Amino acid sequence: MIAASNDPLAILIRKLSGADGLSDAEQEAIRSLPVTIRTVAARQDIVQEGGPSSSCCIILDGWTCCYQMLEGGRRPILAIHVPGDLPDLQSLHLPVPDFGMTALTQATLAFVPLAELRKLMAALPNLSAALWREALINAAIHRAWMAGLSHRDARGRLAHLLCELYLRLSAAGHANGYAIPMPLRQTDLADALGLTSVHVNRVLKDLRGNGLISLHGRRLEIRDWSGLRAAAEFNPQYLHLEVGEPA
Repeated sequence: MIAASNDPLAILIRKLSGADGLSDAEQEAIRSLPVTIRTVAARQDIVQEGGPSSSCCIILDGWTCCYQMLEGGRRPILAIHVPGDLPDLQSLHLPVPDFGMTALTQATLAFVPLAELRKLMAALPNLSAALWREALINAAIHRAWMAGLSHRDARGRLAHLLCELYLRLSAAGHANGYAIPMPLRQTDLADALGLTSVHVNRVLKDLRGNGLISLHGRRLEIRDWSGLRAAAEFNPQYLHLEVGEPA
């Protein structure tokens, strides 16, 4: 991602612009923020559950997830984050994270000191509102995941997650037609969906066998968007994206 490396905060400006946009002054204020770029290896922790937090991160490249550790080494995945996401916005107001964050792939992140971001929010109410909107969207995604875990079968859960990831990646400019990167392992999908890896494998075979998706290496192609959406009972309203659904 050349643009991200040349202007690491451009992705944040794009993320926060939304329907109302940001003024030139607000964009310049964001670009004035001090930022530290760090690349982490796949499966490396980024945030420790219960540890101190002094910065907020923006994912420039790669995929990360938030998780909590349970007894016996169980690790439910609470959220999956892709380029452009701000996975730990709650740190602005809750300095001790109740989750861990790890890289699912090699990931490049931009870290902005919380103190500097708070100063900017106090000076620019429109920017503060934009960050609050992002936090609310993250909460909406959590609610959608909770509804799926309690009321969808395995097929519906996996189909819903694939629909969501496709639209989020498409909005971030990481889709090629109906094809998106798919670096998640079956164990990752199992941890996110409350299933076993064996069950995930079975559902993936079902979706492929019914012509809804194809998987080649680390790439997913949605072959029947309407069919996948129907299997998921998918309503994208909770994502609050500025782009429309595919035809």
